[in-house]
This record gives sequence, structure tokens and C-alpha cells, in this order.
Amino acid sequence: MENNDILIRLRYALDIKNTEMVEIFKQGGFDVTKEVVLKILTKSPDNYDEDDNGSEFAEDEAHIKCNNKMLDSFLNGFIIFKRGKQDSNPGEPERPAQPVNESVNNILLKKLKIALTLTSEDIIEILNEAGVQITKGELSALLRKKGHKNYKECGDKYARNFLKGLALKYRD
Repeated sequence: MENNDILIRLRYALDIKNTEMVEIFKQGGFDVTKEVVLKILTKSPDNYDEDDNGSEFAEDEAHIKCNNKMLDSFLNGFIIFKRGKQDSNPGEPERPAQPVNESVNNILLKKLKIALTLTSEDIIEILNEAGVQITKGELSALLRKKGHKNYKECGDKYARNFLKGLALKYRD
């Protein structure tokens, strides 16, 4: 599943307005305009080149491809948007941004769990609503840090159905 598709589905599931999308990106440290957000939220053409060129985003006239850095910024901004900025303790240095080296789907699950203050039971229930059965142990493996012996990469099936379940839960 592409990052643009994740943003489109997340925006629909949680009924996020375009102006809120711009604000969320800004809170995550990525300045975009409403026009750029609209280009990100368009369906992607099937003729992407797989190289990233190191640019902030690959662009054509009607579409902007969302890279991992942009999606991570959005998810960080979404946590701040929903829960507020976390104050660091006095004397504690601010933590630098971690490079994205995990599966995008694992990061999506973790950060949405934080932003929406979901418990593991909530996530299992959301996936059940979408028709996917998962045990608490399997979910725990998806939420672990990469490199942990029980870490499991989250497939598109879980991510897609998690977003579908969010839509069912929040758009009633």
C-alpha cells in the first residue's frame, strides 16, 4: 500500500478536513499548502519511477507522491494534533527525529495507537469490525521495535483493514 493511499484512507476514516491536514503536517514539521495537500490526496498514477531522487517529493502537475519522511511527519503531527505537544522535562535534551527504518505499516499502527489513545483490545476490536481476526500476541509482535526477537512486519492486509475498521468505527 502506498503512502498516498494510507493518507487518503486515514483522512476518510477520521473525517479530517483539508485545513486540518495542513495543520497536522505543520505540527509534524513539514510545511505544505492546501494545494499541495490536495495533490497528495489524489489517486496516484501507475507509472511511478521507483527511485526517490532524494527530493522532498516527486511531483507532476496533478499529483505529489508522499514519501516515508512526509508520512512520518504527518503521523507525528497527528499525535500532536490529537494529544497536544509533549513537554520535555527540565534538563532533558530533546530527542532527535529517528530515521524511518521500520515498515511503514508498523509505524502507522504504533502512531495511530498513540494518537487515538487506543488499547490493544481496541485495535483487535477495530480489526474484527473489518473482518480480520488477530490475537493479542500477533498484535504485540506488530507493535514491537524492529530488531526485537518477536518483531513481525505488518503486512498491507492488516494496515488496510485497520484503516477500514477505523472508518467503520468513526464514520457511523
